Amino acid sequence: MSSVTFETQRAALADVVAIPVTPFAEDGSVERDTHRALLRRLLDGGITTITSNGNTGEFYALTPGERRLVTELTVDEVGGRAVVLVGVGHDLPTAIDSARHARDAGAAMVMVHQPVHPYVSAAGWVDYHRAIAESVPELGVVPYIRNEGLAGARLAELADQCPNVVGVKYAVPDAAHFAGFARDAGLDRFVWVAGLAEPYAPSYFSAGATGFTSGLVNVAPAVSRGMIEALRAGDFPAAMKVWEEIRRFEELRAAHGNANNVTVVKEALSALGLCRRDVRPPSKPLPADERAEVAAIASGWSI
Repeated sequence: MSSVTFETQRAALADVVAIPVTPFAEDGSVERDTHRALLRRLLDGGITTITSNGNTGEFYALTPGERRLVTELTVDEVGGRAVVLVGVGHDLPTAIDSARHARDAGAAMVMVHQPVHPYVSAAGWVDYHRAIAESVPELGVVPYIRNEGLAGARLAELADQCPNVVGVKYAVPDAAHFAGFARDAGLDRFVWVAGLAEPYAPSYFSAGATGFTSGLVNVAPAVSRGMIEALRAGDFPAAMKVWEEIRRFEELRAAHGNANNVTVVKEALSALGLCRRDVRPPSKPLPADERAEVAAIASGWSI
């Protein structure tokens, strides 16, 4: 399969890669109509790349049936307005089943979550991703890398065997480490997505990234679009103005070892009347005294 086949997927990754929340109803189930409304809001805000079943969507708190539901809702609602990549992971048979479901539902790509296992070998990392990529050769595959010990040569080894590995969501909080990893793997061989969102986007773009993921985009699509446009223009001062604008929001998300990553986004959406604030354990809603600050930030953005 030629690399030209994956041109659309590669272009979609060089953008704001939105990670939608999964809204819950009062009874704890996935609130389908609200989910669709939030997706439409992203699309109307100019977002053209959407990851269903990402971490901001509480991937690890959803049941297998709910993950399938989220995939199907997303592909159906998005239609042809955006490219959908679906988060897959857990044990290998589950990941392969999810990837094939994503293909059958009409998604263009899968993002492979970092393997959750106490004993991850570098060669085993390659085996895990190769098995998933080979199960869906017609889909673009995007490894989500959070392991700073993984060498760039391992990613190159994976891509040698699987030409559908077209991009990388890189989420090690060290821009210099990212720069070295990308060059060891092949800077021009993959689309590099800054997987730690807007706070790291400017430093990662300076080292070769061309896209970034975002949970904040659920709240203020225009803010995220403003950053990608500044970065594409090479206007780092303008990008850093956006960085200053989102800094406190992202600091709140990162508090307590990222415990509030999803919580703060849902709190902002709740303050805007867009969805309930409910998150599932092991996440927890913000205490009442912290909600006002999030609401004030959200209301201050140009929505």
